[in-house]
Amino acid sequence: MQVRSLFLLLALILVAVTAEAGKNKKEKAKKDGSKCEDWRWGPCVPNSKDCGLGYREGTCKEESKKLKCKIPCNWKKKFGADCKYKFESWGGCSAQTGLKTRSGILKKALYNAQCEETVYVTKPCSSKIKSKSKAKKGKGKD
Repeated sequence: MQVRSLFLLLALILVAVTAEAGKNKKEKAKKDGSKCEDWRWGPCVPNSKDCGLGYREGTCKEESKKLKCKIPCNWKKKFGADCKYKFESWGGCSAQTGLKTRSGILKKALYNAQCEETVYVTKPCSSKIKSKSKAKKGKGKD
């Protein structure tokens, strides 16, 4: 009988501690949260150089906040790190310019970023012709 009572007491203590922990998380979220819903966010500004960890500032009425952010070091500087595009396949090589071109259509604009709907990128044509047999070597059936 004592073991059963002890087990019941431990279960009640565990429930009380869990409920208190959940309450503290909710209170913390209320302190950090804001009632303002019309936030305007600036671009991500890297702490040093032009990529890596940084911050973005936001304002809403008289409130302001800073959020941590990260700019990947391989981002397309021309478009901005907050503009995400869906790109088509590369087009053929232009003999006149020696460049390939492809277009991208805006998929998502993060933090109310001002993004172009369609963008175009170019890159130099490859001087090497890739062999398809190399790609199939590891995938063959033995």
